[in-house]
Amino acid sequence: MKKVLIATEKPFAKEAVASIESIGQKVGYQIVKLEKYTSKDELLKAVADVDAMIIRSDKADRDVINAGKNLKIIVRAGAGYDNIDLEAATEKGVVAMNTPGQNSNAVAELAFGMMVYNARGSFSGASGTELRGKTLGIHAYGNVGKYVAKIAKGFGMEVYAYDPFISNEAIQADGVKPLTSVEELYKTCQYVSLHIPANDQTKKSINANLLKLMPKNACLVNTARKEVIDEESIVKFMEERQDFSYVSDVAPDNAAVYAEKFAGRYFFTPKKMGAQTSEANNNAGVAAIEQIINFFEKGDVRFKVNK
Repeated sequence: MKKVLIATEKPFAKEAVASIESIGQKVGYQIVKLEKYTSKDELLKAVADVDAMIIRSDKADRDVINAGKNLKIIVRAGAGYDNIDLEAATEKGVVAMNTPGQNSNAVAELAFGMMVYNARGSFSGASGTELRGKTLGIHAYGNVGKYVAKIAKGFGMEVYAYDPFISNEAIQADGVKPLTSVEELYKTCQYVSLHIPANDQTKKSINANLLKLMPKNACLVNTARKEVIDEESIVKFMEERQDFSYVSDVAPDNAAVYAEKFAGRYFFTPKKMGAQTSEANNNAGVAAIEQIINFFEKGDVRFKVNK
């Protein structure tokens, strides 16, 4: 019998856990839970004898991976997987997966919620602006970017995208205009919705030199990772550009500086919450257990993210 651990310091919704348990038990898998744990030692103990593990934002570092004596697969229920030590997983022969697309609509809706909030002056009662007719640039046209484009078109925005890994034809098929460089995207668009992953190439890549290309009254919308933002550079830029605003799904480490200097020009969620909907929660959990079953029963490694 395969043993699957759901290790979630921030638990799934009850309905999602019930779905995971039901699907797993139908194929004879034992589902065990470690929820709301408060120490790494609890996780190390829980992973010791399991064959598979489902996590959310939990850290599957080298210690955790090495503690799993029988561990064969880790699935991160969500798109990002920078909380898994991929090198350690590969060394130990553990397959690491994510569940791409399951949270995409939830993240896209949050991006637009923050965009509307910013455009309407934080709902303060003051006069704001409309999104219709404005230019929106989508930086990385993956699953979330596609949903953002659909919503933007419904708002009547003019939508552009830059993604060197997606063909111009695929972008154009969605009624979106592809651009040939990051610089062109930022120069063209009043709003930019950011969806790049956090890796060695992208960390701190969004900086003042890039943002200064944006037109007047520009706004950066970040539902990616805070690590891709050069926060110190942006603070200096926002001091110079009084018209620029910044909204983000997770506060930067220097959030206090924004509160002191940029009232009305920024918004940060109190915690990363792009995927925090009941629908996305259930979708990602179900996808995770199904990928684990397909891995063990069929050798399916379609969503593998390590080498």
